[in-house]
Amino acid sequence: MAEAVLHDVDPIDRRPPLILGEPDFHGITEAVARPIEWKPPLGWWIVLGISLSMLALLGVAVAWLFWEGIGVWGNQIPVAWAWDITNFVFWVGIGHAGTLISAVLFLVRQRWRTSINRAAEAMTLFAVACALLFPTIHTGRPWLDYWMMPVPNQMAMWPQFRSPLMWDVFAVSIYGTVSLIFWYVGLIPDLATMRDRAKTPKQAQLYGIFALGWRGSHRQWHHYERAYLLLAGLATPLVLSVHSVVSFDFATSQLPGWHTTIFPPYFVAGAIFSGLAMVITLMSISRVAFKMEHIINLLHFDRMARLILATGSIVGYAYATEFFVAWYSGNLYEFFAFRNRAMGPYAWAYWTMVSCNVVVPQIFWFRKLRVHIPTLFIASIFINIGMWFERFVIIVTSLHRDFMPANWDYFRPTIWDISTLIGSFGLFFTLFTLFVRFLPMVAIAEVKGVLPQAHAIPHETSPSVPYRQEEGARA
Repeated sequence: MAEAVLHDVDPIDRRPPLILGEPDFHGITEAVARPIEWKPPLGWWIVLGISLSMLALLGVAVAWLFWEGIGVWGNQIPVAWAWDITNFVFWVGIGHAGTLISAVLFLVRQRWRTSINRAAEAMTLFAVACALLFPTIHTGRPWLDYWMMPVPNQMAMWPQFRSPLMWDVFAVSIYGTVSLIFWYVGLIPDLATMRDRAKTPKQAQLYGIFALGWRGSHRQWHHYERAYLLLAGLATPLVLSVHSVVSFDFATSQLPGWHTTIFPPYFVAGAIFSGLAMVITLMSISRVAFKMEHIINLLHFDRMARLILATGSIVGYAYATEFFVAWYSGNLYEFFAFRNRAMGPYAWAYWTMVSCNVVVPQIFWFRKLRVHIPTLFIASIFINIGMWFERFVIIVTSLHRDFMPANWDYFRPTIWDISTLIGSFGLFFTLFTLFVRFLPMVAIAEVKGVLPQAHAIPHETSPSVPYRQEEGARA
């Protein structure tokens, strides 16, 4: 089947079809609106129940943390940062694929993004929500976190703007805000579609409020496309800036294992790497559960697998470069830190990271594996396991053996560390499960725009079809 799909090439433009089955505009609307208008199947309720149970575990873990203090976690000197910051960096990375797919690929006119960009954007927002949880609770006194905001307070002092932790507050907050606006603007035409299809007055009123009076006129489409292009331009630098700023938490320190200039590009590549893996995980299930195999087809997975192979190669190169620089620098402390990662007490974590992030993506050199959904799903799980261990290795192995051997210790997570991590996944999957039930999982207007009948000029005279389509075709 994979070969048939990827070789079912249009003889005119020699490219595989983006949408299978040659549906019309009404067929696209019906397929995307079906999960919202259906009675939720049993499987959806099961997933929601499991997600809510994990979310409840997060509530218990955070409540106990507030009651007892940070001591309920396994953090200790010298490992003062552990799973809390590991989880923060992990979740910020997961959100990068949404911005890449939505903004960067839009600007470079990659039309295959249209089937997956909506879910990827939603995933970004939910991952940022999970990420912001950990800096909030790891301070020990979260009710005083407003001290980090640049506003006067009762202590008549301002935040320490030279601290990279303050840069995190601004970078992640801006990233979340721009991503939310970008996602919402893209939703407006589809919300209007759901408003017009609503079966009850309450649904029509609710969707109508958020559709902002959208009627699909030429003037509205003109302003919409300009706004969308502007937001894509604003969001694109965030792909590079946000995780670069997060990497400064480590790179601007003097600690061996952290003090390196390779961290910003290394972190950005790793973030896109893990984010794309999460998109594959979610889309592998969603396309089957909601019968959208013709809209989210094997071509989209092939493209995402290629991007994973590229970014995974960058990550593997960064691993090798770190060791080379540590050896070539002649700094005994730096070289010890990296040798300790590979052969010390946490060697099991290091080699788990290398196996998942360097070895596993190599299977994507083969086309048959890039379009084999079970293989893609399993590989995506292993990649995100490896990326979580990458953050764990960077943080814990650089701290647990400091300059004084008398301080050396071995970090062990407590049940509350584990509960908080599981609970963060509960928050993420609860939000995503509700999203696919109440909002269009696929951008209806954009998918219609890549159909052959939407092109503004005859298809046979334009091998390279421009992204902008007829206004009437979208409406």
